[in-house]
Amino acid sequence: MSTVTTRTDALLEEVDRYSAANYLPLDVVIERGEGVWVWDVEGRRYLDMLSAYSALNQGHRHPAIVGAALRQLERLTLTSRAFHNDQLGHFLRELCEATGFERALPMNSGAEAVETAIKMVRKWGYRVKGVPDGQAEIIVCDNNFHGRTTTIVGFSSEAGYRDGFGPFTPGFRVVPFGDADALAAAVTDRTVGVLVEPIQGEGGVVVPPDGYLARVREICDLSGAALVLDEIQTGLARTGRLFACEWEGVRPDVLVVGKALGGGIYPVSAALADREFMDVFRPGEHGSTFGGNPLAAAIGRASLGVILEERLSERADELGRWFMGELRRIETPHVREVRGRGLMIGVEIEESSGTARPYCEALKERGILAKETHRQVIRFAPPLVVSREVLAEALGPIREVLAA
Repeated sequence: MSTVTTRTDALLEEVDRYSAANYLPLDVVIERGEGVWVWDVEGRRYLDMLSAYSALNQGHRHPAIVGAALRQLERLTLTSRAFHNDQLGHFLRELCEATGFERALPMNSGAEAVETAIKMVRKWGYRVKGVPDGQAEIIVCDNNFHGRTTTIVGFSSEAGYRDGFGPFTPGFRVVPFGDADALAAAVTDRTVGVLVEPIQGEGGVVVPPDGYLARVREICDLSGAALVLDEIQTGLARTGRLFACEWEGVRPDVLVVGKALGGGIYPVSAALADREFMDVFRPGEHGSTFGGNPLAAAIGRASLGVILEERLSERADELGRWFMGELRRIETPHVREVRGRGLMIGVEIEESSGTARPYCEALKERGILAKETHRQVIRFAPPLVVSREVLAEALGPIREVLAA
């Protein structure tokens, strides 16, 4: 009996043969996307409930962002920072005006922007705070995810992110996430910064206790340390505010953004700060060949414009409250907790019911693409342009899978 090889099978075999085994994706091969929908190579349609880890807040191929990219592609794509281009100034001004910071330093990936923030607060600690050279410390939280560079994985508490990659960069102290007292106890006169995610996305959509960020801000103020917030996933409307820190009225000293800043078209990230912090950089001390290139700047401008003009923060807040309420009403012994904010939602599966992976595979068979994180959590984070009607239709198969 012969076995029919589908196009999906052939493409998966090709990837398995030539790709490093550093990911374990679901066995679906997507070839087209529009709005909240994607289609695989066999023509099946799926609801995207991951949004490329919140990089697609505006949906797939938003016309305004695609249009801006196409127009810029026909004019100029790269100059390096050796020369000026006519898009960068506009992009930085619009980004600073939207966020309330005086300066922005553009990069490409989120990890690069985090590394930029680390370098910034260390140099600020030496030049401004007066910490002895080579002794600066940055406090981070366990269960964090700030990227994949060797410096960043060095202060991860996830063994799989660290194993085999040492030796690691010193100068980081790890405290429990959500425990402000532990953070306060870890501060010394060498502490130059505190780096934290307002909500831990990769860590399992972990929401800290109410008042935690405000208390961290207070600790930083009292100790003279810089507060660095990584809003690469939580920022740009995902949690129902432009930035998640706004839920507690907190303004960081350094804000790190990325993912949705590129609108799902191109990698765009940035570190934002006022002059006191940003002006520690001098020509030649930090940079990126592609950071701030005209294509990225044009796309970043359009991506930010869509978020603001289409009021995606308000949309995420309203739909998120309703959708989480519906998920919590599902009667099932398999769900331990539904948590999140806005349209950044985690459904934690009871360990006695297995891991979250089989649930994600079952959802895929029913036309919904979600992905597990930290073994036990299904993450639901659809593009913010999703309608209530589409989410309501998705609740049927979600109920079926969670109750099975």
